[in-house]
Amino acid sequence: MRGVSKDGHGLSWFETAQVRLLTMRVDFPGDGARLGLEPPVKLASNSAAVCQVRGPGMTYCCGVLVRDGLVMIADTRTNAGLDNVSTFRKLHIFSKPGERIMAIASAGNLAISQSVLSTLTEGLEDPHTGEIETLLNAPTMFQAAQRIGRAIRAVHATEGVALQSEDINFDVSFLFGGQIKGSRMRLFMVYPAGNFIECTTDTPYLQIGEHKYGKPVLDRAMHYDVELYEALKTSLISMDSTMRSNLGVGLPIDVLIVRTDVCDADLNHRIEAGEPYYHDLRSRWSAALRAAHQNIPRPPYKTETQSKS
Repeated sequence: MRGVSKDGHGLSWFETAQVRLLTMRVDFPGDGARLGLEPPVKLASNSAAVCQVRGPGMTYCCGVLVRDGLVMIADTRTNAGLDNVSTFRKLHIFSKPGERIMAIASAGNLAISQSVLSTLTEGLEDPHTGEIETLLNAPTMFQAAQRIGRAIRAVHATEGVALQSEDINFDVSFLFGGQIKGSRMRLFMVYPAGNFIECTTDTPYLQIGEHKYGKPVLDRAMHYDVELYEALKTSLISMDSTMRSNLGVGLPIDVLIVRTDVCDADLNHRIEAGEPYYHDLRSRWSAALRAAHQNIPRPPYKTETQSKS
């Protein structure tokens, strides 16, 4: 049998449970609006509802730019519901060793991000010169970031109306980092509209996807003068904190390290489940947090009973 949702779309009990688990919202009839609670999500169709609710929170990517170079990490978990979990690479490398190296990490709708990456690989035609523009022939990192923005807008122009008709958000974002010989290392975050911001020495990291759980450790430990592999260690702790709190983020983890002025990968590695170092890092971090918590004195505040005595 199929139940009927409030907006008239038929959903099975299992599909309804999927949506409620993914939204983590509670529907209180009548009093919901008065209590300030969010209304239930609008369902466009059975499959689109789950994909729309999933949003950008089902991945985590982090880029760190320090004096010694660049660190980029990305998980690989992608899902379209509780029973459809897959592994897809989200960290992609474009390089001419010794001349340039660039990396793109993606979050959001997988179909959109793949379309953008394919557009960048095949190239965009310059309307004035007719030249085919790719990341590998961009004269600067800034212009390469602009080309990513153009590719996003080109995909939106092609697919945006169809997505909107299914009530699916055009949800995609990218981290873009690297270096072209003769210029400095740079790191950008590109938004769904194709505009972007650049990482600075004041806050030497950028995140996309489910970033809130991994941000506190970066705020406390990351600065521009951190040694490159120490930056990787902190990034992996950030990833572990995210995985600990969100099942939508998971192994394997792709890692890229690029040293300043080398224009080639110092490390291009995938961390698989059961890898000894990452398992040890997770165990040590959990133990260190428990020990720190136990070593902090109890709050000295008096109870109401003690205050009256």
